[in-house]
Amino acid sequence: MKWHHVQENWPAFYEAIIDRWPEAEEAELDEIDGDQRAFIAYITKVTEQEPEEARAEIREWLTGELPSDVIMDPRHDNHSIALSHKYVPDGEDEYDDDTRFGDDS
Repeated sequence: MKWHHVQENWPAFYEAIIDRWPEAEEAELDEIDGDQRAFIAYITKVTEQEPEEARAEIREWLTGELPSDVIMDPRHDNHSIALSHKYVPDGEDEYDDDTRFGDDS
């Protein structure tokens, strides 16, 4: 994942951050609000590492999976639906109701 994923969905990453760095506190993460430099400084402080070590640890963490809260965000769903138009026959709306395919709502 890229930092912009983290920044755009900052609160969704709290659990993943606290899992990786148990010393991190949610109130402090609120203050950071997705600022990468502030996050690096904070991780440096709570882990008592050198800044370069903290950066390397964060880079390694960024190679992980996106939290499900980010993946399940309706903005991502709507974007995927909009991209699906190439698989929808001409004249059919990709946002159309799919009751004939078992959609119960």
